[in-house]
Amino acid sequence: QVQLVESGGGLVQVGGSLRLSCAASGSIFRIYSMGWYRQAPGKQRELVATMPSGGSANYSDSVKGRFTISGDNAKNTVLLQMNSLKPEDTGVYYCNAGIYTRPIVAGVYWGQGTQVTVSS
Repeated sequence: QVQLVESGGGLVQVGGSLRLSCAASGSIFRIYSMGWYRQAPGKQRELVATMPSGGSANYSDSVKGRFTISGDNAKNTVLLQMNSLKPEDTGVYYCNAGIYTRPIVAGVYWGQGTQVTVSS
């Protein structure tokens, strides 16, 4: 069993910053990707940023230049530094990870979500 636990959400003013953290634990053989998605009220969940293991980060156009994703493979964690926040960044942010629990058994896992609210 695998768990993803997020932290770092909250309320911030326009132009402010927040840092989200996600830690994966449990029966982990190897993590092949980690990332962040978000869901605003009344909208579908959308990709924010992803980072394949050993690869380059990928960002949605709406956050490029403002958000930075980084990871610590040894600690099975992924961070999302969010700067210059805008009201449209408001939503529930979900950590996502592609994980091998055994050499040939892989699955996609989700965290419980953390609320980010940007007030104007």
